[in-house]
Order: sequence, then C-alpha cells, then structure tokens
Amino acid sequence: MPARERFVRLPKAELHVHLDGSLRPQTLLDLARAARVDLPAADPGSIRRAFRVDDARNLEDYLRRFALTVAVLQTPEALERVAFEMVADAASDGVCCLEVRYCPLLSCANGLTLDEIIAAVGRGLRRGAALHAVRAAMICCTLRHLDPSQSEAIAEAAIRHRGDGVVGFDLAGGEGTHGAALHRGAFEIAERGRLGITVHAGEAAGPESIAEAIFECRAQRIGHGTRLVEDPALMAYVRDRAIPIEINLSSNLQTRVVLRADRHPLRRFLDEGLTVTLSSDNWLMSDVTLSSEYALAAESLDLTPAEIATLVLNGFRSAFLPRPIREDLVREAALRLDVA
Repeated sequence: MPARERFVRLPKAELHVHLDGSLRPQTLLDLARAARVDLPAADPGSIRRAFRVDDARNLEDYLRRFALTVAVLQTPEALERVAFEMVADAASDGVCCLEVRYCPLLSCANGLTLDEIIAAVGRGLRRGAALHAVRAAMICCTLRHLDPSQSEAIAEAAIRHRGDGVVGFDLAGGEGTHGAALHRGAFEIAERGRLGITVHAGEAAGPESIAEAIFECRAQRIGHGTRLVEDPALMAYVRDRAIPIEINLSSNLQTRVVLRADRHPLRRFLDEGLTVTLSSDNWLMSDVTLSSEYALAAESLDLTPAEIATLVLNGFRSAFLPRPIREDLVREAALRLDVA
C-alpha cells in the first residue's frame, strides 16, 4: 500500500489548519469569478501549482499568498462553502477531529460583521460535521500586527459564538516583527470566556516568543514551536507541563524555519518526551494533507509505529474538547491503532 494511503486509514486529529490557506482550487476559481478577483491561473491544476509556496524566503513571504484567498472570502456564502468543504476533505483524509482557524476580521472588507463571519464559518462546519461524522470546530485568530482593541473585539466575538462551535483563540501573523504581549488583554478575555488558547510561536522568532506566548498570553498549546529546541530549559518546562506543540513539517520547510525534513526538531521533541502533535497548516499553500504530513514525518524521521501512534493519540488528547469526549476519542483511536 502506498505510504500516503496507509496514513489515510489512520484516525487523526487536525488541530492546526487555516481556512484561508486551504481552499479547493476549483472553489478558489469559482469564488474569484463571483468576486471579480484576478487570479494567476485559470484552471484547478494551474491554481494548485501557482499557490503552492516553494519560493518563500521567510514566514512573511509565505503569508503574502493569502491576500488573494482572503479577497474571495468576503461573503457568508463563500465562508460557509469553504468551511463545509474543509470538513468533507478532512473526512476523506481520515480526519475525525478537525479544528479550523481563521481571523474573522479579514472578511470585514465589504461590511460583514465579526458575528456574521464567525456564524457563517460555524454553519459550514456544522453542516459538514453532520454529513461526514467529523467533530469540527473553529479557532478564532487575531493577528500580531492588529491593534490590541481589535484583538479584544475578536476574542469577545469568539466567546459569543461558543454555541456555534468556537472552541479556541489564537494569535498568528508576522511573529518576527510583532510581539505577542501587546495582545495580553485579548487572551485574558478568551481565558475568562473558557476558550482554549493556542499561539503561533517559535517559527519566525526564537524560543523567547514561545516563552512570551506561555507566560504573557496563557497559551495552552503552541503553534509550530519549531525553535523551542534552542532553549533546553524552556523545552523541559514545556515537557513537564505537557504543553502540546502543533508541528507543521511542510510549511516549516517552505518558510525556511528548517532546511531539510530529516533535520526537523520533531525527532528531538519525541525523544525528549514532549507532547507533540502533527498538523498540516495550509492545504492549498503547502499542497499537503494531514496524511501526507504523516508520511513525510515517518519517512524523513524514521518514526516507529509506536511513535506514529503517539502522535495520533496526542492529537486527540490535545483537542479543545471536553475531557470526557477527548478520552472517548483516544480510546477509540487506540483500539483502531491496536495500542490499547
């Protein structure tokens, strides 16, 4: 059986994937036509190649591709469609727990409110979940370059939509030039609203950004966390408190955080006993699926079946779900993996 197909059969949790980086090529074409947005190609295959980021010099360069996808996500119908299709695509890849993240402020260009945007994404996720038997939820992002008051507004809106499937709050964007502590107030709001907290850190900036995420923003999970390996004391702190690290192999290669897959610190993190999960970041921009990420990790880092099972189970254990549900998912996955 081809490696990727073998990993499709695994039950998986996808905890770090961006809505605006994961549109189907045909959907991007359809939405661009309706919104009168010019794209660099006119057929799905060419769109897939055009949006795959192989030439970025750093994270900021990688993020420039998102201007066009955000431009087509300015109506409730577009947002709902993309969210619905993400659940369908996740299900076909063997994902049974999906957390989709998006900054709703990005879709306000034509007058939509934060509430309308979050509600539209929630509708798409719920429709997809009902049809495909996937647990699907939303993480609302703010961005590092935004004014703190905007971050606080997003956090408040996220709390209002907990009933629509919002489970978490995140900080993304240009990590190398904008610190996280500026948004401390938004994370205090999110924590009081009982949202899970994850922060992009240790990708474009060093381990000090991970410390800032944990101690200033109350992060319960760390997105990427690649450069944690540079600070052994902080790595021990993260290990001892079982703070999950959301690893994204392909995008780390594309943003030049690591230069070769076989040198990714995922191997070191596993050896050191950290709680590591594997995610895909952006299906369109990175041209990946979660199964292909597992295949890449297994091949490049010589992962044993037991280590692959650990990654799978860590994903379910780390989801922003009520503990009884997480435990049920872990038990079901362990039985399927034959590691009970």
